[in-house]
Amino acid sequence: MKRTFSFIFLTIFLLASCSPSDAPTQIISATDQAIQPTGLPASPAQAIAASPTTPAATATPKPPLEKDAWMQMPVVPAGVSESMREVYQRGIESGNDPTHFSIIGDCQNVSSYFLSVFDTPGEFSLGSEYAYLQPTIDYYHGSYSRVSLAVKGGFNAAAVLSPLRADPKSCNANESPLDCELRTWRPSIVFVSMETWWSHKPAEEYDKYMRRVLDRIIEFGAAPIIATKADNLEGDNSINATVAQIAYEYEIPMWNYWAAVQPLPRHGLSPDGFHLTFARNFFDDPQRMKNAWPWRNLTALQSLDAVHNALTEK
Repeated sequence: MKRTFSFIFLTIFLLASCSPSDAPTQIISATDQAIQPTGLPASPAQAIAASPTTPAATATPKPPLEKDAWMQMPVVPAGVSESMREVYQRGIESGNDPTHFSIIGDCQNVSSYFLSVFDTPGEFSLGSEYAYLQPTIDYYHGSYSRVSLAVKGGFNAAAVLSPLRADPKSCNANESPLDCELRTWRPSIVFVSMETWWSHKPAEEYDKYMRRVLDRIIEFGAAPIIATKADNLEGDNSINATVAQIAYEYEIPMWNYWAAVQPLPRHGLSPDGFHLTFARNFFDDPQRMKNAWPWRNLTALQSLDAVHNALTEK
């Protein structure tokens, strides 16, 4: 009975906090001036990031990927680039915590649903197939259930850069949610998962703001993992194509969640075409694994494991 009540409560919570609508109460149309990152308070990381010898970004202009090439990319990133190794090591040397990761995103990243179970033994099952992931679960203990200051229903790539959307109780004056999260938790790896976007804005605008998000994370000295999304509300998959192009140019790991849900009934989407189908995170239960949320948590963990191992291998 208790578990049934918890399931119903979580479902209601997600539906209430996660909506594909672009109503003003959910995402704001900030001006370029309003969303300029304000920088972090004085710290070794800031000193290094501000150094003229440290590039603010690692994007390299490259030819566009072939149409729909992102659809064939693996769910779990195969490794990391040398440039990301350098970013990661620079961040560790400046005080970032190697056992911390952060999440930047919207309602499909709230801790009630996303990753938090890995801090609660008994609330998930790896089974024998995924038992190899346990060391990574142990290594990042505490990060899974932490409530990120840069995750909220309705957040998009513009909102996380705007001081207007920061939590005034936890963040400094004129500090964006992104900068606030980086300063507070000092992560070494950052998930960037932005499904929400304005329906009337082109993917080029998403691209512009997402690059600013990534520039700030890299400047801080953390390695980003950028994610594709399950839905196609825009109608032409242009957001996922943009994510793949950005990952290609920045040489950062891409977690291709879209590919993970394609074999599922209705591709893991509820009838509204946006919300993910839900089941608890028992990865050795074939019935539960017909739903999207277990695959979201599992493939995110696999991506974290792959990136962590690649960044720390000798």
